[in-house]
Amino acid sequence: MAQKVAFYTFGCRLNQAETAIIHQGFEQGDYQVVDYHDSPDVLVINTCTVTENGDARTHKLLNKVRRLNPDVQVALIGCQAQVQKEKLLNLPNVRWVVGNERKIELAKILQETAANAPPQLITPTIQRKSFTIPFVGFDRQHTRANLKIQDGCDFFCTFCEIPFARGRARSREFDDILNEARQLAAAGHHELIITGINIGTYNFQGKNLADVLNALAEIDDLWRIRIASIEPTTIADEVVQKIAENGKLCRFMHIPIQAATDEILQAMQRKYSLHSFVDFLGNVHRINPEACLGTDVIVGFPGETDALFEQGYQLLLDLPFAYFHVFSYSDRDHARSSKYPDAIKVPREKIGERSRRLRELSQRKRRVFHQKFLGKTENVLFEHQKNGWWSGLTDTYIRVKAQSPLNLKNKLLPVRLERLDEQGMIGTL
Repeated sequence: MAQKVAFYTFGCRLNQAETAIIHQGFEQGDYQVVDYHDSPDVLVINTCTVTENGDARTHKLLNKVRRLNPDVQVALIGCQAQVQKEKLLNLPNVRWVVGNERKIELAKILQETAANAPPQLITPTIQRKSFTIPFVGFDRQHTRANLKIQDGCDFFCTFCEIPFARGRARSREFDDILNEARQLAAAGHHELIITGINIGTYNFQGKNLADVLNALAEIDDLWRIRIASIEPTTIADEVVQKIAENGKLCRFMHIPIQAATDEILQAMQRKYSLHSFVDFLGNVHRINPEACLGTDVIVGFPGETDALFEQGYQLLLDLPFAYFHVFSYSDRDHARSSKYPDAIKVPREKIGERSRRLRELSQRKRRVFHQKFLGKTENVLFEHQKNGWWSGLTDTYIRVKAQSPLNLKNKLLPVRLERLDEQGMIGTL
């Protein structure tokens, strides 16, 4: 009888892309893929270690699945596996800890594990070389699919341990990207989200991100290309212009600022000044004023005084962002900021209050952004139906609901946006 295997993914879009790829490896083997509630023999947890919350969520999920199925065997893979290693191997029910270098091979690793073998730690050094991916990451749960083009980072910001968890920057072979993209589009994934750790640094045999976008735009079955998070210093003017001019490129950019004062940016060792970031963002907004611009903000980085927070808050209020992803700072073992003196670290209660204020500001800014589209007709790629309402996204990342007796799943249709609701906007076909 085939073993039952389930998957659970924490963290970023890159993790989601890789889980879909690993999933295909198991589908081609002697396994039955089930939901993690359905008593799987093996549970694969693709982990995240960006914040301490990622660590805690892994432990919480482990406790939950052990209560549901005390005999489940667990494979912890990904970023936590890479940097925490033996600590994870000692957790109850954990039989495999597999780092980022070999996690795509997980189905093969499990097949080759003898029934009486001890728990396995497989976390080799991550090789800095271009790569291919052996499976296509079809996503059975979503209409949109993630397309991995890059991995790793060379920036070494002081708050971040991703270069230790993911390795140095490296790019996927150009033709391999296009091969997967064509298969995803042909299978009905008409919107692809370009993912990686630092996608703006893509470089394979002279091909850059703009070349990837140009080639993807030539795929007939691909209707939309959305760029995921991209570092501000890596965005070429050509890419900004393409978003304004090419109808297949979504009017959307998620550009992490991380901090909105020069003092904290310098302490983080970010690669730009506040002035240069503001100028760049203003240029992006000028070229495409309807684009949805999002950002990441870390709250409570060591040395962030009340005055610096308020200064940054006021700037974020004024900048043309449609939303923020707000992260509460936490020490990471491999990050240099964890070694900063306790005297300059911000109390948790204060971090929590500042985070709450920024999240409220983000909600207000998102609502203001949505109001700009009242009365306009925008194309919506519909995804699912709930309680009689179809839900989908505009290319500007507005969640739209509309009623229809027809099956709208995976259809791109014009919708007149008529009013706001809590999640997005209500429209009529």
